[in-house]
Amino acid sequence: MLHHKAFSLCLLFVTWLLQSCSFSGKAGKKLLHKAEENAPYDIIIVPGIQFENGQWDRTMKGRIYWSKYLFDKGIARNVMYSGAAVYTPYYEAKVMALYAGQMGIPAENIYTELLAEHSTENIYYGYKKAQKLGFKKVALASDPFQTKMLRRYIRKKVSPDIALIPMVIDTMKMIEPVMTDPVIEYNKAYKEDFISIRERQSFWKRLRGTIRGNIDTAAAGAE
Repeated sequence: MLHHKAFSLCLLFVTWLLQSCSFSGKAGKKLLHKAEENAPYDIIIVPGIQFENGQWDRTMKGRIYWSKYLFDKGIARNVMYSGAAVYTPYYEAKVMALYAGQMGIPAENIYTELLAEHSTENIYYGYKKAQKLGFKKVALASDPFQTKMLRRYIRKKVSPDIALIPMVIDTMKMIEPVMTDPVIEYNKAYKEDFISIRERQSFWKRLRGTIRGNIDTAAAGAE
């Protein structure tokens, strides 16, 4: 119990610290403009987030709607949602893919990556799978906070060729009035043999994974 509380407090501190470094609205618009100039991207990678109580939260909703916006605008040809069953018994990537399908992204343009349990792993495993599938031009598409948090890791540990397309808040405000809450068969994303990461990993391993990832290079792109 103490470990869980300590881990939660530590993550709150890290989140607060990194939020001060989140992309500004101006920087986000600049990156979006750059993405428009370099479009289309073969695939965008969208990190997952836990699914609880049979419904998505605001963060998941925002990330999926941002990916749909980029797809509809022709900036992205395909979308890969990344995320294992981490804190709840639902594959984050599969849940997001179900929502994306209900929102109108064709099934043939939706891919999933099911190994990642941390943000660093989302982009690492997602990029390796994209390469295995033959995609060349790859971008990360997420909220400004997560995108900024991953920027240095991507350049140093994954590939400097990966573009960054953080959601633009002004654009999201324009989209928000038409956002809906599709009904999905989320049981299709259920993991039968689920064990929470809190039971599988120690406090320190989870913290290390949050910051640097617990990368299994042998498994990357294999699933």
